[in-house]
Amino acid sequence: MAGKILMVGFGPGDAANMTQRAREAIAEADVVIGYSTYIKLVKNMLDGKEVIRKGMTEEVDRSIEAYQHAKLGKCVALISSGDIGIYGMAGPTYEVLFQAGWSPNSEIKVEIIPGVTALSACASLVGAPLTHDFCSISLSDLLTPWPTIANRVEAAAASDFVVALYNPKSGRRTGQIVEAQKILLRHRDPKTPVAIIKSAYRALQDIQMTTLDKMSEHKIGMLTTVLVGNHTTTIQQGMMVTPRGYANKYESLTGEVKAGERAGHSLGMGLNGWGEVVREWLRDNPNATLKSAADYFMRPVVEIMQAITKQSENDMAGLYEVALVKAEERLNAVTASENWGIIRAIVRSDAGAVAEMVSGNIKFELREEWLNLEQDSFHLHIHWDKVDSVWFSKRGESQRGVYMLDKYGHIVSHLLLAKELDLFDPASEQKFFSSWNSFNE
Repeated sequence: MAGKILMVGFGPGDAANMTQRAREAIAEADVVIGYSTYIKLVKNMLDGKEVIRKGMTEEVDRSIEAYQHAKLGKCVALISSGDIGIYGMAGPTYEVLFQAGWSPNSEIKVEIIPGVTALSACASLVGAPLTHDFCSISLSDLLTPWPTIANRVEAAAASDFVVALYNPKSGRRTGQIVEAQKILLRHRDPKTPVAIIKSAYRALQDIQMTTLDKMSEHKIGMLTTVLVGNHTTTIQQGMMVTPRGYANKYESLTGEVKAGERAGHSLGMGLNGWGEVVREWLRDNPNATLKSAADYFMRPVVEIMQAITKQSENDMAGLYEVALVKAEERLNAVTASENWGIIRAIVRSDAGAVAEMVSGNIKFELREEWLNLEQDSFHLHIHWDKVDSVWFSKRGESQRGVYMLDKYGHIVSHLLLAKELDLFDPASEQKFFSSWNSFNE
């Protein structure tokens, strides 16, 4: 007789939020395996069944036990609160099965029964904090390196996600929630709403509403989920709500569509329309650099340049014109600047420092992966393997240059033709445009 493994997510732990399929799966099982706390939550459903309790760090043991009993022809319910596929037992169980040579065509049948996860259960108790983009991050570093966790928190914070923090704190892990708070505060207003929910829908349920700057001062433990709002999240009448974005398109929830928008269509700042907004901004800010435009829209410089390439006679990008260099001509396009005249070589750090060299008679040398420009008092070393695209740029009568961008579209370095007495030397300018015409796509 073939066995069966039913991986059951039974929700927060109260009967009302357990799905019918979860009830049926537990009732069908000969053997029920789970963390001891989970077993207690469904103990009234376990009469007559073999029950195997395991500790907090024995996840792989639970998976092995499930497989071994299924091989004996038994129906096994491997149970977990919440959704068993979200920070649950589904992952390690599949790893055990695959290592044993199992496939979906094997005699042992496997089914996952989803459940109401902590994320949605906790959110339902405090309002509607997840009605726009959100992500979940576990702060447990028992199996995940802390730098990986910190990078994920940083990325989520910078991207303005509503963030659900799982496993925020335990008896031995007390510093992770404090470090996560520090990272979030680098990107969020200190008064950003935060909800701290313990044991949602269970007997010891506890809800605390606070702000990001006060978050780590509250009682937080392993049974707690922390929901951190984004820049639009508010608390009104005790409810934490993240707007869906209707205010971007409508005058009010029941009002008229805003000028320039259409009901049922992407926003003017949607994928197909935001380039027009970029060009308008460049028209309104004639002294703006490509970097300042990228900072304003919080997008890579390459996307600003792409928006400029789509300008038309009736939709100009201010004074800017750009041209993408053919892939096979990138090095030639950069080294052609040796003949332009006096050049400003510019490098920017992520922290905002800017280094410039102004010199004539420059000479590049490619040594393995490095493109080097060396003068007596200044050395510029460009990691050429990091250069993914090269662009020519012209801004009215004030700028002529070539930009080197990495694969993310950010500036590696750029070279600008320098003016003499506030004018470009005609011969130098002619050499620049000769390069433009020779190497662009």
